[in-house]
Amino acid sequence: MLDSDGVTAGPIAFVLSGGGSIGSIQVGMLHALYERGVRPDFIVASSAGALNGAFLASRPATVTTARELGRIWSELRSRDVFPIRFSVDGLLGIAGKRNHLVSSAGLRKLVERWVEFRELESAPIPLHIIATDLLSGAEVVLSHGSTQAAVLASSAIPGVFAPVEIDGRDFVDGGVTDNTPVGQAVALGASHIYVLPTGYACGLHDSPRSALGVAVHAVTLMIQQQLVRDIRAVPDHVGLTVMPPPCPLPVAPTDFSHGSALTERALKLSRDLLAQSATGHTHTVPPAMRAAVHLHTPGAGLISRIGSPPPSVAPH
Repeated sequence: MLDSDGVTAGPIAFVLSGGGSIGSIQVGMLHALYERGVRPDFIVASSAGALNGAFLASRPATVTTARELGRIWSELRSRDVFPIRFSVDGLLGIAGKRNHLVSSAGLRKLVERWVEFRELESAPIPLHIIATDLLSGAEVVLSHGSTQAAVLASSAIPGVFAPVEIDGRDFVDGGVTDNTPVGQAVALGASHIYVLPTGYACGLHDSPRSALGVAVHAVTLMIQQQLVRDIRAVPDHVGLTVMPPPCPLPVAPTDFSHGSALTERALKLSRDLLAQSATGHTHTVPPAMRAAVHLHTPGAGLISRIGSPPPSVAPH
């Protein structure tokens, strides 16, 4: 692959983080990237990002695909992911009769609806999904086998959804060990990485009220700082662009009623970042200054670094 100056450039990776209901933020980022002609050679995804990643890997890297994904997110509601049977499963879970609080039936239906390939190795765009071995705590990259099992495993919030058994091992949420698998993209040979984080619910006025809300929100807080560490560890020869999640973000990760609004906010921020890149004003961050990427200031939340020649960015 060559950039606009004829300089050899290697594979482009999209890295999609987890984030529950705020996964719709990634739709706006994808829309902006696709309309600029930035397309992935492979995708690495974790947790809720695995669901978006599987959708993208099924389809052409076009604005039409981003719009289709946005339409689906705009129609999603909490009951689609966290079914009404929560009360029954929750009681059984508390009583020690089940190892989860919520049925994964809703997630399973989403995977069946969104994904168009049965096995990961059949993905039109190569897809690598992160999950966590429940027994050992090891981070595992799933690149072969059942797509449905991999996505469900990567999205299985511990204690909320049931672990998923794959080859005799129980797996839970990839976000536990690697919510934004930038390091895995490096290991897989990426020359330039576009990170699509969802941020976290940094603008809530009150703490979540339900047990489910508290559990999911706590997980997002716990894993947020992983991204900071991962960015600092990326080698200087690898190009890195972190797309900007909206901030402040007053939406709980269990509230699916803001999909369209979050997508639009992310689209505007992402267009602004890519426009800066196209005019030579891309933010450059020295290795020693790779700090927090999500700050409580207007327009904050973006880091873009060029460690190697960036891929070609086509005009509108």
